[in-house]
Amino acid sequence: MIQSDVRSAVQIASTFRHLRPIHHRFSIARAVGNRLPPSSVRLAAAVRVRTFSTSESETHSTVEKSPTKPPICTADELHYVSVNNSDWRLALWRYHPSPQAPKRSHPLLLLSGVGTNAIGYDLSPGSSFARYMCGEGFDTWILEVRGAGLSAQGSNSKEIEQSSHFISEQMQAAAETATDGILSAVQQSTNGCSSLEDSEVAVAKEDPTGIATAWDESRLVTKLTETFMRISEKLSGFLNEGQSRIISAKLFDQISRLLEDAFLSERFNEIRGKLISLLESRQNSAVASQIRELSQKLVNIIEEGQRSVSPQLFDLQERLTTTIEDFQKQLDLIIKYDWDFDHYLEEDVPAAMEYIRAQTKPKDGRLLAIGHSMGGILLYAILSRCGSEGRESGLAAVVTLASSLDYSSSKSSLKLLLPLADPAQALNVPVVPLGALLTAAYPLSSRSPYVLAWLNHLISAEGMMHPELLEKLVLNNFCTIPAKLLLQLTTAFKEHGLCNRNGTFFYKDHLPKTNVPVLALAGDRDSICPPEAVHETAKLIPEDLVTCKVFGEADGPHYAHYDLVGGRMAVDEIYPCIVEFLSRYDKT
Repeated sequence: MIQSDVRSAVQIASTFRHLRPIHHRFSIARAVGNRLPPSSVRLAAAVRVRTFSTSESETHSTVEKSPTKPPICTADELHYVSVNNSDWRLALWRYHPSPQAPKRSHPLLLLSGVGTNAIGYDLSPGSSFARYMCGEGFDTWILEVRGAGLSAQGSNSKEIEQSSHFISEQMQAAAETATDGILSAVQQSTNGCSSLEDSEVAVAKEDPTGIATAWDESRLVTKLTETFMRISEKLSGFLNEGQSRIISAKLFDQISRLLEDAFLSERFNEIRGKLISLLESRQNSAVASQIRELSQKLVNIIEEGQRSVSPQLFDLQERLTTTIEDFQKQLDLIIKYDWDFDHYLEEDVPAAMEYIRAQTKPKDGRLLAIGHSMGGILLYAILSRCGSEGRESGLAAVVTLASSLDYSSSKSSLKLLLPLADPAQALNVPVVPLGALLTAAYPLSSRSPYVLAWLNHLISAEGMMHPELLEKLVLNNFCTIPAKLLLQLTTAFKEHGLCNRNGTFFYKDHLPKTNVPVLALAGDRDSICPPEAVHETAKLIPEDLVTCKVFGEADGPHYAHYDLVGGRMAVDEIYPCIVEFLSRYDKT
């Protein structure tokens, strides 16, 4: 089953190859208003920060020092911060400002795109946005949200340090494997997860006289009962009623396909109806008992099929066991990757902002912030939420790179992810292993006959990124994305744009209420977030506070999605533009 889920993800990704680069040229420049009043109000009121750091110079009493940082981390320091009600420890890469640079008043927070880590901001010493900004005097921090990069789950600094080194080794090993042309990343992601289709291949190949007579009935009853209870209990906080019904039906459909005998199928459907009714009931001991009784009846039906002379029902017990085990693994994935955009917005980013404020102590309590792709969407959402509630955001100025709250009117290639907005499809593909997929695909995109060369153009325009840097970006920058996160992000392609998880708050509706200056940048060859999508959001911000620019010329150079951060011309054209803008609002 998991293999088929990965195949589904590959199929979604493969549809991008039918696209052609989108060429756009427009430029919008507006006057930027006066500096904002001081602000130190946080987005989330109650965030308790527990941290440790690899810095040797830290003296803050709440910081636990870690002697080493993993090789993959090229920052000066690696910090970790956790939030309430979560065992996630979020990684913060810190770059100290150059002593020769101008003195700055505010620290700088960098936020990355969906399914990416800090590496995109620090590809190499000569092509590092983070190093450039600290060279300009900014105390620069990159946040890796939960599930990204070196962020990890653990209860103490030793666990987190071990985890970060393990993650670093995995990333380096995956990159080395891919450069050898071996497509093992997807194989590893599916290792040990046998599919229903594979189990069906062996059906009816055995001699009927060789069928095992041992029927471990109690074990199978227990497995069925546990699976049904998990659907009802553990997923209650993740899935709404409709989604729970879908995933329950999915298991029942798989079991039904095993019972090809008409009489057995009819008896199973009677039990199926009763089980669905119980799964939607409130859990108590009586319900649990009834579920176990119905599981026993289901096993009895299977036992009858096992004794059948019909060759289609040979090895029925083994096939049912495999089906249940595969289904449990899928439930584990859904539960493990249990977060969405609002978790980043309400928990991760506020925790990081509070920690950075505590470490750097800006006089007015504010930060400067830059977000690429989803990172910029997060910054827009913060401004919208705070504007709606009449609160200060704690941000002195914001720069967004290839970001929008509303893609509905654009020709974004990400529209091909819209099938994941269907809860049934999202449950079929509980995670999208973007890092593994791109690692596996890279040899086909970078070597003859260049079957997947179109992937590179989604990331970088032709000639805009050195091949070695593009390879590092593809092999080390991407992570696994939960379907729950994608499910929320796909609302940005619908009417009214991105909304919260409950569908009750549309972020673009309240963006006009912001009082924070914004610089919105777009790339002329960006097919992921085209210039018209960037403009769609930027036009909502008060005219005296927003500047919108599109980079790229008719005859070149051109900028695709990641060229705004790591393209070869960014250091000469984009970085100075950002520094000039932020410098205007860096005075306290």
